[in-house]
Amino acid sequence: MLNLADPSAAFRWWRLPADGVGLARLEFIVAHQVKVHPMALLHPERLDAPDRHVIERLTEGHLDRGDYLVDRLAHGIARIAASRWPAPVVVRTSDFKTNEYAKLLGGRPFEPDEANPMIGWRGASRYYSDGYREGFALECRALRRVRDGMGLTNVIVMIPFCRTLGEADRVLAVMRDEGLVRGENGLQVYVMAEIPANIILAGEFAERFDGFSIGSNDLTQLTLGVDRDSEALAHVFDERDAAVVRSIQTLAVRAHEAGRPVGLCGQRPSDDPAFTAILVEAGLDSISVAPDSFAAVKGHVARAETTLRNGTGQREE
Repeated sequence: MLNLADPSAAFRWWRLPADGVGLARLEFIVAHQVKVHPMALLHPERLDAPDRHVIERLTEGHLDRGDYLVDRLAHGIARIAASRWPAPVVVRTSDFKTNEYAKLLGGRPFEPDEANPMIGWRGASRYYSDGYREGFALECRALRRVRDGMGLTNVIVMIPFCRTLGEADRVLAVMRDEGLVRGENGLQVYVMAEIPANIILAGEFAERFDGFSIGSNDLTQLTLGVDRDSEALAHVFDERDAAVVRSIQTLAVRAHEAGRPVGLCGQRPSDDPAFTAILVEAGLDSISVAPDSFAAVKGHVARAETTLRNGTGQREE
């Protein structure tokens, strides 16, 4: 599958024989098409005069400024979904960190200063909170417009950085309130598997979600307790570490026991054929990579499957 972020580039890759999009990031659309913090659109009274003036110009023609964000998100998501129709397109809801959100136009009044945003107020924890629930509602409106209004029901919604079962329940409840009901009109909801809790409680998460997508960078960071951006610890950060590999293998087994697919989206399969072989042997259902790496990784997968088939006589795919 493909990782895509830029809707304007989606149709550049439509000829690639991919099985869909494993990761479409909303952050790119928000940063480059919307350009405004979602809460700033809804609460301009909290902004200073210069920011309000810029936002007024950007949203000119929209009586409801929330519609400005919904229109742009829906248009971007629809381009990506249409480029692969009817194959599945997994759209991850916004996963900016607080320092990244603060850099958006009008963002500063809505974001706290965090010592470590990487493990701070991000992902699922934002969606039901008073500080961002209204912004998440706009994301849900855009997704609903794409699926129910435009008929692009190949869109699967994915929730990032979901720490607990309670968070999962609260986010799904918010989605239901906004008209995105799991199972209704074929809606599937996936969860990113990037926290050890997602592995340890895989069976319970599988009761709440229709599939898993491994975020190998964050999973490695949190399994090994290593800041993935630390140059001093770069030699320790390794997605092929035995603890990380065991986590991936464990998730695959537990998810499949519950009848849930497991994919991985990340850069490592593009750079490391041996890591790709590990994923194939673990029985992952999909690997999602950047379009310019697609052909190479497809070859890595084919060779790994051939080796595994010849070695065990079990996998025939």
